[in-house]
Amino acid sequence: MGNRLSKIYTRTGDTGTTGLAGNERIDKDAPRVEAMGSIDELNSAIGIMLVHQMPDEAMAALNEIQHKLFDLGGELAMPEYQTIVAEDISFLETTLDSYNETLPPLKEFILPGGTVLAAHTHLARAICRRAERCLVPLVRDENVRTELMAYVNRLSDLLFVFGRVFARMENGSEVFWRHDR
Repeated sequence: MGNRLSKIYTRTGDTGTTGLAGNERIDKDAPRVEAMGSIDELNSAIGIMLVHQMPDEAMAALNEIQHKLFDLGGELAMPEYQTIVAEDISFLETTLDSYNETLPPLKEFILPGGTVLAAHTHLARAICRRAERCLVPLVRDENVRTELMAYVNRLSDLLFVFGRVFARMENGSEVFWRHDR
């Protein structure tokens, strides 16, 4: 593969627009760009999670998810390009189910925290929920497939379960919201 970027700055965005694939230019505050930015931010948050020690299977799943999120961002930039398929959503569901069955039933609300990794995971979950909210108007009003929103929705569920798992690692515990405080 050749050089993708020979020069980092182009000055083409100095007027508040950015380029999509196919040379279309749109405003940097357009809903599509906001969704792409939220997906990018989510991918970065998962990158922070991956610098921590975690079970190998979780690390492998998160590595795959990072690649899929990059693909998803590409699909947002190139609406005719389809990257997320039903099998990707099934992968998240299978992974989620396998980790969730190791956890006790949830009886209280959980606060982000417990361990540094759990806190980073809950931050990624919150970013994921924002990315999902950014996709809603695109699915409703533009040419964006519902599979993207389903993928991000399921990913936020998986990140919640990972947050619970990571809080309990090495004899740690989850932080529960105390309504009687």
